[in-house]
Amino acid sequence: MTRKRIAIFSFATLFCIAAAYLAYQKFEKYLPTPTNALAFPPKLSDLQIQKIRTETPIDSIQVHKAERYLELKHQDQVIRRYPMRLGFQPLGHKVQEGDGKTPEGTYHIDWRNPQSSFYKSLHISYPNAADKQKAKNLGVSAGGDIMIHGSATSLQMKAAPQLMTYFPQKDWTWGCIAVRNIDMDEIWQLVNNDTAIHIHP
Repeated sequence: MTRKRIAIFSFATLFCIAAAYLAYQKFEKYLPTPTNALAFPPKLSDLQIQKIRTETPIDSIQVHKAERYLELKHQDQVIRRYPMRLGFQPLGHKVQEGDGKTPEGTYHIDWRNPQSSFYKSLHISYPNAADKQKAKNLGVSAGGDIMIHGSATSLQMKAAPQLMTYFPQKDWTWGCIAVRNIDMDEIWQLVNNDTAIHIHP
């Protein structure tokens, strides 16, 4: 192999390595991690879902931001627990639009969207009166459209249905709570509108 060919080959190799590294940096947050995979609950059957709705209906959602999991509860009993992702600035209560924070406090599920950009979504009743007043005092908008939703978009799902179990490695939303699409299916069926949601720091 001539020096020229060696130089071209070396350059091409370095280019491929650099391109692969940049691609990894861009998409790393979408790769599942082993620790998260261990926490994923087994999928419920239709019969199991119906049994929960009949015998232990969900009366509250508990969101634990620091631990990154969401619980569905019947009274004091934890019925289901799901790993989740938060806004890209997860520490602290949401104050204004665009701050990337997930709200903290007590709200409720007030409506739902079966055709959400992120598969399906349940709307959280942020901002409440106190949130609006605080934002007004600061001269900013409190923001809104805080949802529990899936992680793969509807367009992605059409191209790759296996993304039902896709789970980003890092917090990435604008303040919403994101779960796997397969888990969103269960939450959608188990949680009624007007269910209380308690979001803990």
